[in-house]
Amino acid sequence: MSDPLIVAVPSKGRLKEQVEAWLSDCGLSLSVTGGSRGYMAELKGVPGVQVRLLSAGDIAEALDAGEVHLGITGEDLLRERGGDVDARVLLLRPLGFGRADLVVAVPRSWLDVETMADLEEVGHDLVARTGRRMRVATKYLVQTRTFFARHGVADYRITESGGATEGAPAAGSAELVVDITTTGATLVANGLKVLSDGVILKSQAHLTASLRADWGEGRLAVAERLLRTIEARATAHQSAILTWPADPRDASVVDGLVAQGATRRPNGLLTPVDKIAEASIALAAAGIGPVTASSPDFVYDTGCVAYELLRSRV
Repeated sequence: MSDPLIVAVPSKGRLKEQVEAWLSDCGLSLSVTGGSRGYMAELKGVPGVQVRLLSAGDIAEALDAGEVHLGITGEDLLRERGGDVDARVLLLRPLGFGRADLVVAVPRSWLDVETMADLEEVGHDLVARTGRRMRVATKYLVQTRTFFARHGVADYRITESGGATEGAPAAGSAELVVDITTTGATLVANGLKVLSDGVILKSQAHLTASLRADWGEGRLAVAERLLRTIEARATAHQSAILTWPADPRDASVVDGLVAQGATRRPNGLLTPVDKIAEASIALAAAGIGPVTASSPDFVYDTGCVAYELLRSRV
């Protein structure tokens, strides 16, 4: 394969399962090279793609370094790369899974500490009383420092976490934590609470492009085919086709629905899913029907927002 488009996907865990399910829903499937433990794969349905199976953290690093063209990983890991990350990678599409919040959490016993401003006072008082700074356990050093600086919190030091971060306060190795949470249950189980303004990032998995990778016309053409397929499936999920047996005598109601966001199709309309009932009632009131609603598999528009954005940046 000459000049393949290199795409990195997670190699293990729940995120790997979610990515594979998402690709399959788009009519694409992974064929792992070298058996179930292989770290290379092919993407059936889009020729010219070479898939690398990496950890989510390694995908973020590879995107940042330009070692892969496209990758799927969490926004939290991308943001942790530091600096002007948006100049090095391009978030093309949030995928709706792999959701987690990066948060500041303190012991529930700190009854008077509810905000970052309260935390700043705690840090100042601790230095005044003991001469030492409060300790923050985290794996997310870059985002912690940026967020704390934005809120004027300076009297702290980071204790880099290598294990279960949420257990650090109970173990006596830190006063508070900055960590990823999905439901908050683990934080509660460890006697912690999230500050009211302590959500640093609402993260989820993103399809991301590297702006440092070696792009060319051939690779961009493969990327366009892949991105058009992905966008067509996403649009289909959000759309319904309304059809009726004959052209309406009075087309004004159809014109009105088009003005509200529907688009014309042969013998019908393509409308947002949440507008099905509203559009059907309007058509029935105008004597148009019977109306049948169906779900399209793919909706290919003339343009492709993700590809046009990528093309403008590389």
